[in-house]
This record gives sequence, structure tokens and C-alpha cells, in this order.
Amino acid sequence: MNKHWFLPKNPDLIGLLREQSAITVAGMRALVEWADGVPGAGDDVRAYEHRADDKKRQLWGELRDAFSPPIDAEDLYTLSSDLDEVLNASKNLVREFEVMRLEPDAATHEMTVLLAAATQHLADAFARLGKQEGDATECANAAIKAARGVEHVYRAAMSTLLEVDDLREVMARREAYRRLARIGDHIHAVADRVWYAVMKEA
Repeated sequence: MNKHWFLPKNPDLIGLLREQSAITVAGMRALVEWADGVPGAGDDVRAYEHRADDKKRQLWGELRDAFSPPIDAEDLYTLSSDLDEVLNASKNLVREFEVMRLEPDAATHEMTVLLAAATQHLADAFARLGKQEGDATECANAAIKAARGVEHVYRAAMSTLLEVDDLREVMARREAYRRLARIGDHIHAVADRVWYAVMKEA
């Protein structure tokens, strides 16, 4: 008989969240490479999105059976879920460009660089969750700042479309820019949840 069957299960949930965020960071770096025109980078974005999905499901499964999560279970679930939307939206962005036969432009590249930096800040925030040293909210603030940078590029890029005569390109670029801006919104949501989780644990 297993003498340890009655022991409570305490998996490393924050560790799983950090693993999901590391995959997401890699996926966003692949998105930057895609915007740079690197062959196969779009396929890499899709591959990372699938890996992040698997890690998310693993975290959720462990969270369901965990006896005493290191931070509120709802916060862990929401952080993982909202983070998942970042790569989901990035994968959809690549697919949209392929369907519209559109090539990434300078504005697209600039926004992907900012989004990748913001995602790294989120990963840095997760590295500080549940620890005494370091403040996760500082990293969350840095992620929000980078996401706001996306908004500035977005508005400037939308303004330049007024000078484009090709209506098809205008419509395609406008939708692409909006998708990039929404990825920034997803990042902002994760950063806000980091703040909420930290405040609850204080």
C-alpha cells in the first residue's frame, strides 16, 4: 500500500506558469523574426502557440487538484488564460497576413518588437511572483509601458494609411494594425492581473 496516498498535492504551479511564459516569449521572438521576413518564422509562431497551449492545459490540470496554491487559484488561472491569448492572437495575425497576401511593413515590425519586449517583462514579473525579493509589479509596469508604445506606433501607422491610394491595401493594413494593437491589450490585461494578484497577497 502507498503510504503517501493521503498527502496533499502541491505541484509547482508558478513554475508551470513561468514555463508557459518562457514559451510565449520564444513565440513572440519568432513573431519579430517573421516581421523581419525570416523564412519559416511564421511556422515557428504556430509551433510555439501549440506548445504554450499544452503547458496551459498542464497548469490547469494541476491547479484543479492542488491542495494549497502559492497564490490565489483564480489569479493563476486568469494569468495563464490571458497570457495564452497573446500567442493565440499572434498566430492569427500571421495567418491573416498569409490570407491577405500581405507582407509585414516597418510599422508591423516596430510593433512586434515592442510586443516581444512587453512579453519578456511579463515573464520577469512571473519570475518574482511568490517570492520575497523583487517586486513583480515593477515588471508589470514595464510591460504596460511597452504595450502603450504599441499604441503610439499604431496611431502613427493608421495616419500614414491616409496617403495610400490602394483601397485593398488600406483595408488589409488597417485590420493588421488593429490585430497588433489587440495583442498589446492582451498583454496589458496580464500585467493588470499581476498587480491584482500581488495586492491580494500583500
